Amino acid sequence: MGPNPKMRKEFFDSTRSSPFPDEVLERVLSLLKSHKDLSPEIVARRFPRVKSVTLKGKPRFSDFNLVPENWGADVHPWLVVFAAKYPFLEELRLKRMAVSDESLEFLAINFPNFKVLSLLSCDGFSTDGLAAIATHCKNLTQLDIHENGIDDKSGSWLSCFPENFTSLEVLNFANLNTDVNFDALERLVSRCKSLKVLKASKSISLEHLQRLLVCAPQLIELGTGSLMPELTACQYAQLENAFNQLKNLSTLSGLWEASAPYLPVLYPACTNLTFLNLSYAFLQSHELESLLCQCPHLRRLWVLDTVGDKGLEAVGSNCPLLEELRVFPADPFDEEVIHGVTEAGFLAVSYGCRRLHYVLYFCRQMTNAAVATIVQNCPDFTHFRLCIMNPGQPDYVTNEPMDEAFGAVVRTCTKLQRLSVSGLLTDLTFEYIGQYAKNLETLSVAFAGSSDRGMQCMLEGCPKLRKLEIRDCPFGNAALLSGLEKYESMRSLWMSACNVTMNGCRLLAREMPRLNVEVMKDDGSDDSQADKVYVYRSVVGPRRDAPPCVLTLSGL
Repeated sequence: MGPNPKMRKEFFDSTRSSPFPDEVLERVLSLLKSHKDLSPEIVARRFPRVKSVTLKGKPRFSDFNLVPENWGADVHPWLVVFAAKYPFLEELRLKRMAVSDESLEFLAINFPNFKVLSLLSCDGFSTDGLAAIATHCKNLTQLDIHENGIDDKSGSWLSCFPENFTSLEVLNFANLNTDVNFDALERLVSRCKSLKVLKASKSISLEHLQRLLVCAPQLIELGTGSLMPELTACQYAQLENAFNQLKNLSTLSGLWEASAPYLPVLYPACTNLTFLNLSYAFLQSHELESLLCQCPHLRRLWVLDTVGDKGLEAVGSNCPLLEELRVFPADPFDEEVIHGVTEAGFLAVSYGCRRLHYVLYFCRQMTNAAVATIVQNCPDFTHFRLCIMNPGQPDYVTNEPMDEAFGAVVRTCTKLQRLSVSGLLTDLTFEYIGQYAKNLETLSVAFAGSSDRGMQCMLEGCPKLRKLEIRDCPFGNAALLSGLEKYESMRSLWMSACNVTMNGCRLLAREMPRLNVEVMKDDGSDDSQADKVYVYRSVVGPRRDAPPCVLTLSGL
């Protein structure tokens, strides 16, 4: 089994005396995290009174279909152990785990005090599993279903909540596709007076949204449905009035199929927004600008690149408190796309948003000079993720590699914790990273580097590095083996489409027996080549759920 458990908060034994107040113990235990792979049996033995668990399973590259579907990370063995050892379990948060309907039903039946379920980027379950949760979890306060590979059979699962059920505080079903039973949803929302977060799917119309808002003016976070259906003048006024009652709203998302005529109905609720997620809204620059003018306190903003550089200029002009910006591509596979953002939009943001410390920026062109200016304007970046979508693209003005851009980032941003690099990069970029990025914890590299020396510089020079993700780079066995002294202090290493061989992986496994070295072979690939390599620390040896296509070369 491969997930990394993070044990949270409450595992106090109320019958056991302690010289410390519970508040002190809770603070200490909330900081307790393990970056090593653990088994459910070890967790249960080490922590006998757990009430809240977070499990992370598959590597992040499973999000890009680079990990076999049956790779593992099945939650069920954990639930079986928890049912025996933790019948008082209240909270379970899963990320990139394999979750079946049977597991959800087992969870719902075996934990009578269960309150919180969060599923992020999980797969293997359907709305039948959600129906089991709704039916049996009488004390449920949070149901957060986000970005999962779910079999969306029907929307009738919402009707499985008992009519006397009133405890829900968080309900997120934004990524479901089928129509839901709206009458059941409306009754549920009206009963749950403590509901603070409601994120609905795009099947919820504007008319239905208005009815939900009337039932829940206390909402703090709202994910709307579709903004496309036409409204009568009376319905428009009712919807506007419903938004006007959302006095405490801080987060707004959804807005599928948003169109200019209906954006003004949102304005009354924008005054106190700190997070605006427009990653599903194909807005143009003028539409974004009209919305941002209503959001004076915005700290976080996610948009599609349809807003263009003009839209980002509006961000710079209207969002002086902005701390996080994410710009996603509306169509990352269309090379002939006419919209998009460039270095000009990024520069405009950096001039107007000096508090910016987190950026994810997809673009089709960039220059070294622009990046240097951006980080001079915003030197407090902790997360800098620049994704130039055409692999190996140089500075489009000078035709030089983008080495100096990322050299400026790591020299200037001394608090940098996460970095994603892109564009035409030589080993010089990685020399800069090794020399200056002393607080870097996560590094993502693709289509970059000249030789093994590049990877060696990263491993030798970044003392706090915990996760290293590499794909389509020329790094080979010498680069892989240069990290022998580093990997045990790291959480994981991922390498795919590099020049690593099976012999190199075997040597790593032999030299570092406390590491799990997993190799995933592509169909028809050379037997000597290690197509995908995943290395992580373990105290339990090779995991027991690896499929035949995953070859584990080491373990205790």
